[in-house]
Amino acid sequence: MRDPLAFRVMNEIGIIDQLGTTLFERAMPHGLTLPQFIVLNHFVRLGGDRSPLELAGAIQVTKATMSSTLHRLEAKGFVAMAPDPKDGRGKRVAITEPGRRARDDAVEAIAHDLSALETAIGAAELKAALPFLTRLRSFLDQRRRDE
Repeated sequence: MRDPLAFRVMNEIGIIDQLGTTLFERAMPHGLTLPQFIVLNHFVRLGGDRSPLELAGAIQVTKATMSSTLHRLEAKGFVAMAPDPKDGRGKRVAITEPGRRARDDAVEAIAHDLSALETAIGAAELKAALPFLTRLRSFLDQRRRDE
């Protein structure tokens, strides 16, 4: 019996995720871990500030895991935490300028590998894959929120 098409697609994405994770982890500068890079990249992509709970939900980790990641980023000066003006018990987190530079340095550190990927696959094919991947991400994200 052949596996269902959607399973085969998700399986390929899972393998790609594992290989991509290894690639990124080997290249990270500033002692960044991949989870720390993901947080910095989230801020650069979407802007603004977030609560630790919002970040944990967006990145799909526990609040405790996110708190640990944020404390490490704060110690490096890559994020700033401030009291939430709407909730005195809560905090708001924002990326700092050094955090933006660290994120950009991480992207630069992997630029050679990304260039090799673009050369091997082709810019047109990578660009053509983006609408599908964006729709798939949006679908999965919406399913997660609906549950």
